[in-house]
Amino acid sequence: MPFAANPYDALKGLSKYLRQFRGKTFVVKLGGEVLDDPESRRRVVEQIGVLWTLSIRVVVVHGGGAQLDQLCQKLNLPIEKQGGRRVTTAPVLDAAKMVFKGVANTDLLAEMNRVGVPGVGLSGVDAGLIKAKKRAPIYLGEADGKPQLFDFGFVGDIEQVDPTLLEHLLAKDYVPVLAPLSGSPDGSVYNTNADTIASQLATVLGAEKLFFVLKVPGLLKDMNNPSSLITFAALSKLDEMEARGELGGGMLPKAAAIRGALNGGVKSVHMVSGVQPDALLVECFTNEGAGTMIVKDNEA
Repeated sequence: MPFAANPYDALKGLSKYLRQFRGKTFVVKLGGEVLDDPESRRRVVEQIGVLWTLSIRVVVVHGGGAQLDQLCQKLNLPIEKQGGRRVTTAPVLDAAKMVFKGVANTDLLAEMNRVGVPGVGLSGVDAGLIKAKKRAPIYLGEADGKPQLFDFGFVGDIEQVDPTLLEHLLAKDYVPVLAPLSGSPDGSVYNTNADTIASQLATVLGAEKLFFVLKVPGLLKDMNNPSSLITFAALSKLDEMEARGELGGGMLPKAAAIRGALNGGVKSVHMVSGVQPDALLVECFTNEGAGTMIVKDNEA
């Protein structure tokens, strides 16, 4: 919905959303493919700045998979994924630390400085925020009468989220910006899926909304056709698409994250473009939206 010609009419139209969302928590997960493009990164951070200015508590979780792939290629490290999730050897973990907590996190904070947003760079290792354990090998079947197991390497499955540090920062009006690394009590560091981190943070913080900011417009009927956007879906629709094999690659962990967030009490999950101008704001503050809104079936 375009804004009214009279700016005061536009403000009055927005007021219901502002009353509803003021003081609420939004978790925004930024995909690595959006971060990799300076112009897209700039536009998304400007929109996050608007949310923060309107007294919405914002927590940002970012990926960096595209940047990690680039570094792995430069270092001649293998790039291997299973079910949309990265296999992380010890050298790949070192590269992930450099990209996630280094380049990707710092570039985001620099953009936030530009628009006057007090971002604070973190990872799940800080203050024991996200405790994880090494992912157990998965069973792939039998070969020559022997079970075939697949090991993801230094990939962590979340066991516990302690939101204390985030609550302190949010209470002081800071915007936490989390890189997708987690730790364990024995001092290990793990690469942990950013979608999963965003989902669990949204649940623990009692977030009103969880956003996935993507290169594509939202949830698509046909992954190869950007115009096949599904604007609204109940969770069962997502389950049906996954069962039919219509979700693949990185959409599989996103589907699991969406399911976990909604079942954990988050009111709605949104998938929006980080490339289209102002898509995040349009999704928040208009009835029509700009991407895909997903809710539990009993809320549909």
